[in-house]
Amino acid sequence: MLTKIREKAQGAFAWGILIIICVPFALWGIQNYLDTGEEAPVASVGDKDFYQRDVNKAYEQYSQNLQGMTVDEQSLKVQALQKLIKDEVLLQHVRAKGLVTTDDTARDFIQSLPYFQTEGKFDEQRYKTMLGSQKISSGEFVNRIKNALIMEQFQRSIIDSSFATKYDVESFFKIQNQQRDVDYISVAVQKQAEQPAEQEVTAYYEHNQDVLQTPEQASVEYLELSLEEVAKTIAVTDEKLKVFFEEQKDQYTKPERRKISHILFMINDKVDEKTALEKALKVKNELSTKDFATLAGEVSDDKLTAKKGGDLGLFNIGVMEKSFEDAASSLKLGEVSNPVKSAFGYHLIKVTELMPGEIKTFDSVKADVTKAYQKAQAENAFYEAGQRLTEMSYEHPDTLKTASESLNLPIKKSVLFTKDKGEGIASEDKIRGTAFSEEVLHGNNSTAIELGADRLVVLRLLEHKAAAPKELKDVKQDIVSLLQAEKATQQAVEKAKQIKAKLQAGQSIQSVAAEMKLSVKTVAGLNRSKEDVPMPLSQAIFKAAKPVSGKPTIFIAELPAGEQVVVSLTKVKEGEMTEDDKKKLDLANKNIAKAFGQTEFTALVNGLQSEADITVKAAK
Repeated sequence: MLTKIREKAQGAFAWGILIIICVPFALWGIQNYLDTGEEAPVASVGDKDFYQRDVNKAYEQYSQNLQGMTVDEQSLKVQALQKLIKDEVLLQHVRAKGLVTTDDTARDFIQSLPYFQTEGKFDEQRYKTMLGSQKISSGEFVNRIKNALIMEQFQRSIIDSSFATKYDVESFFKIQNQQRDVDYISVAVQKQAEQPAEQEVTAYYEHNQDVLQTPEQASVEYLELSLEEVAKTIAVTDEKLKVFFEEQKDQYTKPERRKISHILFMINDKVDEKTALEKALKVKNELSTKDFATLAGEVSDDKLTAKKGGDLGLFNIGVMEKSFEDAASSLKLGEVSNPVKSAFGYHLIKVTELMPGEIKTFDSVKADVTKAYQKAQAENAFYEAGQRLTEMSYEHPDTLKTASESLNLPIKKSVLFTKDKGEGIASEDKIRGTAFSEEVLHGNNSTAIELGADRLVVLRLLEHKAAAPKELKDVKQDIVSLLQAEKATQQAVEKAKQIKAKLQAGQSIQSVAAEMKLSVKTVAGLNRSKEDVPMPLSQAIFKAAKPVSGKPTIFIAELPAGEQVVVSLTKVKEGEMTEDDKKKLDLANKNIAKAFGQTEFTALVNGLQSEADITVKAAK
């Protein structure tokens, strides 16, 4: 239990933030259509029915979140259905408890989500476009957010009320800082030269048809709406561009670069203002014969910058007091100011680097101004067009032609691609994931796909090629290599078992290694943060049982490349809390408490689910 806490404690705070953002969008696919007709539900929780289309929607959400990863489609659909059921069980429980949230709270939360913001502010048009792309009304979405918020409210009531005792924290650090002594022998996987028999190759081919296949492929036709292309349609005149240039002149201005150093003479309980000023004037006179940086190192009361010759770096308006800024701004390169008073004391200021600012002329940046103006003017048109694209592709699910003609967008086509790899538009993970979704494979237009904040794509299937078995001649060499690798790994496994048996029989690890013509590696005081051994081996070592009655614990660990490691765990020393740990005691206490709370919440939800009236039929 505590090991699990140690592994997850660092993410406890991050989890709390992520749940706020992720829960609402995990519910986007949970939609029961009103026109279910005679369709039988695939699952029921009390009076709530879920249909195959609900599972498909949830599956699509899951698959989009796992873009680029190899996942089993059927397993993912099972997980999607389980998530629907678990969420519904929790939702029914919190409703029964009388938990509620207001429309205003939900709307405030929605407006805070970055998904619906442009330049940090809520964008209603963007909000409508995104909901339209998901075929969800605003009222329905607000209701889902309210459900998500009361679920999260209940979850937090459990997690935030959890606590950890002093014993829990001390036990955590005992495990966290534990040290272990080990000796180990590595058995490498030796490359095989011997060719497998023909019947072995044939048998493997016949029994593994499901993996020896050409991958499933698809090609699509699509409409692409981009802010850049919309911007090109915006008409411009020099008069409009000049007004825009004046409004955005800061964007085309190269600011002055001014680097400064200072020598500080502090005013405090021991040094009055008169004495500090006298010191400053004395040093100012000495600068006629001495170097500024040298004197700063010797006499400046700002000990941090004194080490660097008084260097304060680049000068920025608004950081220092006005008297200091006025003096620093008026100096020439290499010039030293008279003593300047601030709340800290008196300063001698020197400009050590100066690059004058530059305001570019309209003519020199006209092309850039044109692009910026067109983009700024095109944003509203882009979102309006996105809304129309979303609506038309939904209203006419069997063709892209209607939306193409209405929006004057060409219908583009892709070449064939797989779920894992594609070219052009198919190089985008979201495109490939959507192309192989149930909705598109059944001949419908896809929902609108956002590629960044300035591209929107709707696609439909052009061609689909199912996975098909490869001929033996095409995969024979691959099978040979795989069988050789399996045999080599098996030989390493058998050799490791022999070593383990000898060690358990009482032979010393040194004598066994010499007999097998292998070497022994010894690591004393191994802890979880050390990199003395590969991470998979370190994890196996710290999972192993402690030695009993003075006898070492002998076990075998396998590394990712197939290498077998026979380990003799000889000593375990309990960890102690370090001085650094004591500084983090409050944080550790909070994180462990949250981990306990999360475990308690998970157990509670599992208990609710076991008691709920749930009926499940096999989803497709």
